[in-house]
Amino acid sequence: MYHSKITGLGFYVPPHVVTNADLSKIIDTNDEWIQERTGIQERRHIVPGEDTTTTMGVKAAEIAIERSGVAKADIDFIVFATLSPDYYFPGPGVLVQRDLGLRTVGALDVRNQCSGFVYALSVADQYIKTGMYKNILVIGSEVQSTGLDMTTRGRGVSVIFGDGAGAAVLSREEDLSKGVLSTHLHSEGQHAEELVLKAPGMGGRWVTDILADNDPNDESYFPYMNGQFVFKNAVVRFSEVIMEGLEANHLTVSDIDLLIPHQANLRISQFIQKKFGLNDEQVYNNVQKYGNTTAASIPIALTEAWEKGKIKSGDTVVLAAFGSGFTWASAIIKW
Repeated sequence: MYHSKITGLGFYVPPHVVTNADLSKIIDTNDEWIQERTGIQERRHIVPGEDTTTTMGVKAAEIAIERSGVAKADIDFIVFATLSPDYYFPGPGVLVQRDLGLRTVGALDVRNQCSGFVYALSVADQYIKTGMYKNILVIGSEVQSTGLDMTTRGRGVSVIFGDGAGAAVLSREEDLSKGVLSTHLHSEGQHAEELVLKAPGMGGRWVTDILADNDPNDESYFPYMNGQFVFKNAVVRFSEVIMEGLEANHLTVSDIDLLIPHQANLRISQFIQKKFGLNDEQVYNNVQKYGNTTAASIPIALTEAWEKGKIKSGDTVVLAAFGSGFTWASAIIKW
């Protein structure tokens, strides 16, 4: 049995910055309203034609691979987490294999939205633990700006989300005291429709019917979120899954050197920080700059924290996420 260790990290965000003031020009909102509810000051949006979910994932992956010291020829598998693939099918994993010029390795797409990267990390970790693979590329990437309702009707959702990508290379680690100690995954489909994008989907109307209808008031093409309900569930599940991970490894809250929560909303992160009695140096947030980048948010934040020297060898790093599904997950890592 082995452990998996993160040997390389990278992230990429589009250069186009969209501030709250920019949004106030097209939506009935303002900086104070957005910051009070979410803590977000700005986010990144792609310029169509310049970036896609796949190309951003490739850019983040290139950085992670270079930093890992692992040759592209030694990458054994790809796990790509996203809710915004370039195509309805095939998924972006195979496009990454093509664009990076990798061997004909397997490519798996993960659809667990905000929890996607931790789910993807868990999948990669299991493959490495069993000895099946030695080096796995894990990516979380999202283009959400092109699918948002950028009107006052959709402001409760549209002001929150941004575009970006993060990546990690996981490699075999024989020292069982280091690396990914454990991952913990959960779902509760009872609340699937509380945070949902219903169309396009194959469970409702025929595509031909949708095209014929062409109803400009059809909101099923835009994300829906029951914000208060999601918030209430998030703070409970975040707490539960963090404690589950700590207890599984005989750790306590005082052992946490850095908590990196999914960057959904600064108010959720602050609630969890206060509940666990963590100081500002023990929790890393960057939702203020990038908004909620869904599956990309944890790898972006993890990479940025590492680049800033906030993670050192021997640290206990906790990743935790909650989102659509509902799904939630955590990972306990000894750096």
